[in-house]
This record gives sequence, structure tokens and C-alpha cells, in this order.
Amino acid sequence: MFQKVLAGFGAGGAKVDAQILDRATRPGGLLRGEVHLLGGSVDQQVDALGVALLARVDAPDGPVDLQVQQVHLVGKELVRAGTRITVPFEVRLPWETPITSVLGKHLTGMAVGLQTTLDLSGSVVDAQDVDAVAVEPLPAQHRVLDAVSRLGYTFRGANLERDRLDGVDQQLPFFQEITFDAPSGSGLVSLTVTFLAGPQETQVVLDVVKQVRVAKGGGLGGRSRSFLGAFTVRDVGAPWERQLEGWLRQVATPRGIFD
Repeated sequence: MFQKVLAGFGAGGAKVDAQILDRATRPGGLLRGEVHLLGGSVDQQVDALGVALLARVDAPDGPVDLQVQQVHLVGKELVRAGTRITVPFEVRLPWETPITSVLGKHLTGMAVGLQTTLDLSGSVVDAQDVDAVAVEPLPAQHRVLDAVSRLGYTFRGANLERDRLDGVDQQLPFFQEITFDAPSGSGLVSLTVTFLAGPQETQVVLDVVKQVRVAKGGGLGGRSRSFLGAFTVRDVGAPWERQLEGWLRQVATPRGIFD
């Protein structure tokens, strides 16, 4: 359970105390919690109360916190002095909500949290703190990550890109990149995995970086080249790991002097 005092409104004013009841959730799942309005020394009029799921996303001008989902909890409400009002909430996470942890281990670079917002007598008061939200992978996502790990790839980091991928059905204005270093001797440099999950299937986009040989100054030099691949997981139990391994080996295979 997370607990933080998110906002205070002057001496003797009301306070908002948010608690997340679920230690972890999954894309497409529910995040449950409670918001407590703590009355101060005077009566105060609350015009609106809500919670919002935020994600820190890389953008051209620097990281920004984008709203993933928002739920309005209370409209007009008078908070009497000294009273405590408990408002339960449920936030339905979009299917494309980024993964922030795997088996309880935080993914470096991920920042997804829940923010409480309050409109007090026409004045919006922003929350001062955001509660971290643990988002575990769906079964299909977990199986892909497990397969990549068993092939010898080691996790490097994760980030969110404010952009759109071509040729896929993308709902959010950003996508997650989970990057792995390739195993030694594989002929590859790195592998980046992006998930676009849905209620019936999960699209998996792979971006492999390979060191290739090129003509340079009368001889041969090297540079990095990116190879894209994609597949869709509809049946979590289907034996598709060999196809993934085969594609990676095909990309790694030298294709001549200039690759």
C-alpha cells in the first residue's frame, strides 16, 4: 500500500490522502484504491476530485508526463471541518499501458504513477506527489521477454517514445521500448522489443541492431544497421519461440561483403 499526502490548502485547510490498494496490475486490468478527503479547520467546497494515470515519455524537447487515463470521482461536495470522506476508485488501464516491472523487479527507465487532482472552489490544485504504479506484463508479454532472456539477451533499459509506429494499430500517442544487449558472438548488437497489446492479441515489434561491413576508403569499415521484424501472439500456448529464434539468427547471418 502506498500512502502520500498529495496536497494541502493553506493553514487549517483540507488535505487529500491517496492510497493504492493493488501492489501490481496488468495492462487492461483494474487499479484500485481510495482517496481520502481530510477536512481542515473550516468548511470547504470541493468542485471536482479525480485521479489520473501518468507516464513519463521521451519527447524532442525533453521528458514530459502524459496522461494515460483519467477518472472523475466527485463533483460538488462540501467537506466539513474535521471530517474524513473516503472515495474508492477503479482505474481501467489501457491495453497499451507500459510495463514497469517483471516479477516484482522494476524496469530501469520506467516512470508510471497515479496523481490525484482537486478543483477547490474553482481553483485547480495540482498534486505535489505521484504514487508509483507497478504494471506487470500480460502472459503473452511475459513469455516473449522470457524467451528473449533464455536466448542470452540481457536487459539494458526501457523508455517511452512519443511517436507512432508505422503499420500497426496503436492507440496511445507513445510506445514502449524494452532494450536488450545481444549475447556475445551472436553477430548482433542489441534487440529492442515493443508491445502493442489488445484484448484478443499482442503485436510484437522487434528492432535489431547489427554491425555490418561497408566499403570505406578503399577498404572495409563497420557501421550499425537496424532490422525490423514483427509478429502477433494470439495463442499464448502456441510454440512460436523457434520462429523468434530463427528470425534473429537469420538477421545475424552475414549476407556478403556489404551485408
